[in-house]
Amino acid sequence: MSPLLPDASSAIHPTSRATLTRLRRARKRQRRLTLWGLLAVVLAVFSLVLMQGQRFIPPLTVLQVLLGENVPGASFIITELRLPRALVAIVAGCCFGLGGAAFQAMLRNPLASPDIIGISAGASTAAVFAIVMLSLSGTLVSLLAIAASLGVALLIYTLSWRKGVAGARLILVGIGLGAMLQSITAYLLTQAPSWSLQEALRWMTGSLNSITLSQLPPLAVALGLLGSLLLMMSRHLDVMRMGDDMASGLGVRLSLTRFIIILSAVGLVACATAVVGPVAFVAFVSGPIAARLFRRRGSMLIPAALIGALLMLVADFIGQFLLPARYPVGVVTGVLGAPVLLLLLMREHQGPGPSGRRQRRGRQPTPPSSSSPPHRPSSQRVVSS
Repeated sequence: MSPLLPDASSAIHPTSRATLTRLRRARKRQRRLTLWGLLAVVLAVFSLVLMQGQRFIPPLTVLQVLLGENVPGASFIITELRLPRALVAIVAGCCFGLGGAAFQAMLRNPLASPDIIGISAGASTAAVFAIVMLSLSGTLVSLLAIAASLGVALLIYTLSWRKGVAGARLILVGIGLGAMLQSITAYLLTQAPSWSLQEALRWMTGSLNSITLSQLPPLAVALGLLGSLLLMMSRHLDVMRMGDDMASGLGVRLSLTRFIIILSAVGLVACATAVVGPVAFVAFVSGPIAARLFRRRGSMLIPAALIGALLMLVADFIGQFLLPARYPVGVVTGVLGAPVLLLLLMREHQGPGPSGRRQRRGRQPTPPSSSSPPHRPSSQRVVSS
């Protein structure tokens, strides 16, 4: 290299380079601590769910049951009632949070969630059709809901394609298709006989009632496979947050990457919906809460998964024991998630006016330069003839 053209790295002062290195290490350390703290909170709530109920079981007794000992009166309550419910809540919450955060990061929009753009509505329509019209139940309803979710996602992707998929177009198409599917679901419910109407409504609400341990392995396998695929694509998601042009310039194949992310995220949400029903707002609020907690530094996939698991555990515990009557988990998440939706909508539509946050944080107007001529009032201006 010519001595007149020094290396770019040598242009940075050693003190500045050391400061940047310390800042990066501090941010990584803070992220790890926050992540471990969030995991500790999830484990603490999981332990509380196993201990507390209509009957309190001491922690030592819970540990003995988990280690395989047969404790009269406690083994049945923990292994058959509380443990399957808590484990399915954690795994389903991870699926919802991971899928929702992947959609929001890919489309760079906090409103881009599977339960907002019609994918959960497709699963609900298929499940209600199977229960009401075909008199199906159990695994067949779940498989039909998964297939319908994937089919609706493929239809939304196809209708949004115009030499590529734009985020705003995909959201609008998904909202319109979701409204149509909700109308079909409402019509199917009006035609339902009394013996299948209750089952259809219970499925649509989203509930952890009647959960068994046999439903956990398929959901855990789906989380392991599809979640690993999304984590492998996390670098592409981070690049896509900077814009399509920047991502294409850095070598990201946008169409293929979006298709893989949509397929994986929809698969996660569909599998969770097939087991616990379309639990409202968990996929929607997990990503924004994780972004606020981690200050939008790094990938939000794992934090959103932990937030989703925590929301499912807390909402189910509130609905079961902290309210005057027992409510399904979907009712509690719907009540808690609606204010978050309104808050995000207000922030999306808040303009950069004088009272906006962008204007307050923006650059102050520069004063006029001393070399420029002073401003004269109109009455003192000289008009040449």
